[in-house]
Amino acid sequence: MKRKKRNDSPLGGFPSGASLGGKVSHYRNKQNIYTQGELAPTLFYIQEGGVRLTTRRKDHRTAVTAILGAHDFFGELCLAGYPVRVSSAVALTGSTIRTIQKEKMLELLRAKNSTSNSLVAYLLSSVKDYQDHVADLLTTSSEQRLARALLRLARLDRNGPALAEIPVLPHQVLADMVGTTRSRINLFMNQFRKEGFISYDGGLEVHQSLQKVLKGRVKSAK
Repeated sequence: MKRKKRNDSPLGGFPSGASLGGKVSHYRNKQNIYTQGELAPTLFYIQEGGVRLTTRRKDHRTAVTAILGAHDFFGELCLAGYPVRVSSAVALTGSTIRTIQKEKMLELLRAKNSTSNSLVAYLLSSVKDYQDHVADLLTTSSEQRLARALLRLARLDRNGPALAEIPVLPHQVLADMVGTTRSRINLFMNQFRKEGFISYDGGLEVHQSLQKVLKGRVKSAK
């Protein structure tokens, strides 16, 4: 079966992101993009690769709040008036990322055309995804949370192909995002591979059949 990488853009008319303007930069695997607490005059658009967002509270361990891929935005809270970064961003793999000035994005949003409509729809969808992530932490098993995280990364939780490829992520990163231990992630990923829900061929191939886990195929301890 032919692999399909993530290439569906929420921005329809400009999947390259060129119409957003700004500067395009290339980041190495694990290279820091910005750190929590820094000034936030810009937001970012991922053209290729992936990004991990983490947040740290005083006297608490660092939590993974999002794992993003191609065609995702991050740092967008600056649009709501947040003066500093509320998280840290690190490249998950070699990545091409466009930096957009806050004023430029606000100008695009005020244009009231198809581009601004797409941008608003994307930003609202991001809010819903975050709310769904919080709800998952409270109501679903760790196995189901892992399955949903992989499906979201591959965009197979929406209408999409039967198979999509994403970067291979360290199991500790997935454990931090899902809210469980690395050993349990190892267990679940091995089980998913045995049942044909995922496979490895350079990257990590996620099959749409992984959605069976979300329907209560098995009941795992949280």
